Amino acid sequence: MVLTEDERRQVAEAVAKAELHTRGEIFCIVAPDCGDYRETPLAAAAFAALAAPALLLAGGVQVTVPGLIQGGWTAAAVGAAAGVAAREAVLGVILLQVFLFILVLMLAWLPAVRRFLTPRSLMRDRVRRRAYEQFLAKNLQATRERTGILIFVSEWEHMAELVADEGIAARVDAGVWDEAMARLVKGLRTGDAAGGFVAAVEVCGAVLAEHFPPVEGDNPNELPDHVVVIG
Repeated sequence: MVLTEDERRQVAEAVAKAELHTRGEIFCIVAPDCGDYRETPLAAAAFAALAAPALLLAGGVQVTVPGLIQGGWTAAAVGAAAGVAAREAVLGVILLQVFLFILVLMLAWLPAVRRFLTPRSLMRDRVRRRAYEQFLAKNLQATRERTGILIFVSEWEHMAELVADEGIAARVDAGVWDEAMARLVKGLRTGDAAGGFVAAVEVCGAVLAEHFPPVEGDNPNELPDHVVVIG
């Protein structure tokens, strides 16, 4: 989801139009991602390496590496042929675990696989945290009446978040923003990111206009209207 210059202009115009009818401020941010989620490949690889031997054992499959250590271990040195077999089995399991760990780690690092394996709850938490960080970083909390709204989209996670300042939250129930998010997500899923942003801005503008109508001669534009793309 990469907004073209024309699409960014459409969103900026929608924000400016909505803010004509309210003292509130709407700010839009697009981020490429909210983390590298490197723990996902590591967790998947560790799980595969640890679980595979147990699953094979449960299925009656024995993993051994015959002949690799018999040359260095005689019956006299080990004490019994059973000792050699046990060492072969242990070595086989270790080699299998190493192979699976490396294989799964490489596969799970692929972006599509990593996204599939990463729990949505973890991604949602990262997106929400990044949205709140950007809310503060862009000074949305510094509006005169605490009436700033952030519409935040993270591309890699395919998730969006809306953050309303305390002046708005004191008057507007959080569920009111569900329609705005639904329209935004619909646009993102259908490949019309600009349309999704514009629709969400229109819904937010209508809510703000109801609770925070403009004051004639005193309705400054406190925040930029353009879409901000962060790295």
